[in-house]
Amino acid sequence: MNKLLATTALALALAPPAFAQSKLSDAERADFRAEVRAYLLEEPEVLMEVFAILEERRNSDAVADDLAMLETNKDEIFNDPASWVGGNPNGDITVVEFMDYRCGYCKKAFEDVAELVSSDGNIRFVVKEFPILGEQSDLASRFAIAVLQMDGAAAYEKVHDALMVMRGEVTPDNLASIGKDAGLADVDAVLAHMTSAEVTAVIDANRALAQRLAINGTPTFVIDNTLVRGYVPLDGMRQIVEGQREG
Repeated sequence: MNKLLATTALALALAPPAFAQSKLSDAERADFRAEVRAYLLEEPEVLMEVFAILEERRNSDAVADDLAMLETNKDEIFNDPASWVGGNPNGDITVVEFMDYRCGYCKKAFEDVAELVSSDGNIRFVVKEFPILGEQSDLASRFAIAVLQMDGAAAYEKVHDALMVMRGEVTPDNLASIGKDAGLADVDAVLAHMTSAEVTAVIDANRALAQRLAINGTPTFVIDNTLVRGYVPLDGMRQIVEGQREG
């Protein structure tokens, strides 16, 4: 097959359906397909080129979709008054984490995120409670949200950190112990508040937001205009943050 036919084959592989439906006769189409197939078997690197272009196109489309979703939901992502805010409240970059206290990769990311925020000094950090791993996840998030609503941001940070490093089962007794260690004013009142409509509303809102952003796993990060699904090591997160600053 000559270069022209090879280029035509590549164009057809990447063409939209309307273009691919040419007006060749059935016999001509069969002959052409046979010749293209023979060529691709002889020159498989052409297929690799096609796959690379298609992957690049899919990635580009995915990025565009993410940007559109982030723009549409930016107020709820970055400025939700029900979510805890740490780091530098006036930072030039905002990192939002959708997390679950029972998620192994969230626990793995915990120290990396803490180091990123503290070492950078100019990152605003927002936590979105997103319990998706069962009853114990729900209990832990409800407790943390109840602490934030009743005892404030400083108490929440202590409880959040304790829950992130916790290795045992999440039970009311264990939550009460964490609350006492954090110096909560009335642990029993916080435990009672866990089932309140106010706490449920926060979880429901975070789940609805995650659904709109096509988030179905933890951890998931929003770093300004970048949606990052899954665990990313510290160096990778630093590169993303710097990329956002440069962009």
